[in-house]
Amino acid sequence: MNLRKSLKAVAYGEVLWDVFDKEKKIGGAPLNVALRMKTLGCDVAIISCVGNDQDGEDIINHVKKLGLETEFIMKTNDYPTGLVEVTLDETGSASYIINYPSAWDKIVLNDQAKNIVKEADVLIYGSLVCRDQVSRKSLEDLLETKACKVFDVNLRKPHYTYEILEKLMQSADFIKFNDDELLEIASALKSPFTTIEDNINFIVEHTNASGICVTKGKHGALLLWKGKLYENKGYQIKVADTVGAGDSFLAALTTSLLT
Repeated sequence: MNLRKSLKAVAYGEVLWDVFDKEKKIGGAPLNVALRMKTLGCDVAIISCVGNDQDGEDIINHVKKLGLETEFIMKTNDYPTGLVEVTLDETGSASYIINYPSAWDKIVLNDQAKNIVKEADVLIYGSLVCRDQVSRKSLEDLLETKACKVFDVNLRKPHYTYEILEKLMQSADFIKFNDDELLEIASALKSPFTTIEDNINFIVEHTNASGICVTKGKHGALLLWKGKLYENKGYQIKVADTVGAGDSFLAALTTSLLT
């Protein structure tokens, strides 16, 4: 993909190991997005925190090999590197047990991390990192940036509240949901509507977001961009598993829209 310019992006949030039955894979939605944007030619940084342990060292070494800068991945002696137990059902859909507290719950910003966000074109953040007040406060500070703010809704029970989700949406220029997340949050905000299209408009009216994308699994996606609604019906594929699929989608979409 040939970009018209090198997009400067910062992803903020969890870096961790997804632990499957017989193996573990590097993960965390913000890191997945950052790694995909890097392959698309973007200049990308990730802000997070790992424990001062073998899992944390392995993450930093792995990220370096994949070409991302690691200077904004902080280390702590007080909390372990994040681990998530992943279970796949017969369709490849995943369920998660997310260890708490983990190092990424306790992200404390330094001046270098603050400055890299000031220089960015886009800041990408999710909802899971806000389950702890330490990382949530750091994100609130970063959201003062003038960069385009992309909010990746990532509902993982019991790690969210509607009050915090609403604040995160109010800070966003662009929001990405899946269809279940959109309908759940719209209902919590007292939406009278039942269709995806109506609830996209409902969210736009109740937030500062000018763009919204809703993924619908095998049925494709809807995109509201600059006042126009676009739809793609999806493509027939054989599913291996769905872990990180939405993250790669968001990375490609964000890169395309902003370049």
